Amino acid sequence: MKLLVVEDNEHLAKNTRDFLVREGYICEIADTADAAREKISLFQYDLIILDIMLPDGNGLKLLELIRQEQQQGNVLITSAKNSIDDKVTGLELGADDYLTKPFHLSELHARIRAIYRRKNLQGSNLVQFREISLNTDTLEVTVNQSPMEVTRKEFDLLLYFIVNKNRVLSRQSIAAHLWGDYTEDLANFDFVYQHVKNLRKKISAVKGADYISTVYGIGYKFNDNES
Repeated sequence: MKLLVVEDNEHLAKNTRDFLVREGYICEIADTADAAREKISLFQYDLIILDIMLPDGNGLKLLELIRQEQQQGNVLITSAKNSIDDKVTGLELGADDYLTKPFHLSELHARIRAIYRRKNLQGSNLVQFREISLNTDTLEVTVNQSPMEVTRKEFDLLLYFIVNKNRVLSRQSIAAHLWGDYTEDLANFDFVYQHVKNLRKKISAVKGADYISTVYGIGYKFNDNES
């Protein structure tokens, strides 16, 4: 999962990013509303952690802009202000949750996971697609009820495919989702091909069907039917 932390407190932003990276997320920082707007216009994020009080503007205005432009990423508002009006306004503008500072990073993590389950996984930590089952809490994969050993990147890749089944995913979007936006300047994406190849091989080894098809010149598609 790729996250953007919009926070002007350098110490808090760094601690939050470091914690989330240790938990396996791709995490980037924007310390102003302008920097956040630029990143959001260029890249897709699964979730944006948005501070209300920013040096160059109000985070609620940024949230309003995000929703007006029909950005689909989830938004978790954070603020030292514990005003009920701010909470109500933020939720009415399309925020998915509101967390008052100071907060424990473990609570932030729990809120992130809850939002993602609610919005993308129908509220469950278990993701089932035909014979393939993923547990987002334990990072375990089973195929035909047999365990399949995967790396963290392979788990995230398979989950990304299933959540976006029947959609064509470019190699660039897969790379950015799993490795961050620095990949946009790479000359090629052979490493994406290798990870997809390894994932298909592992699924096949436990008698799973091959749902991943190559879209020539673009990327890959995870189909409801076998390729």
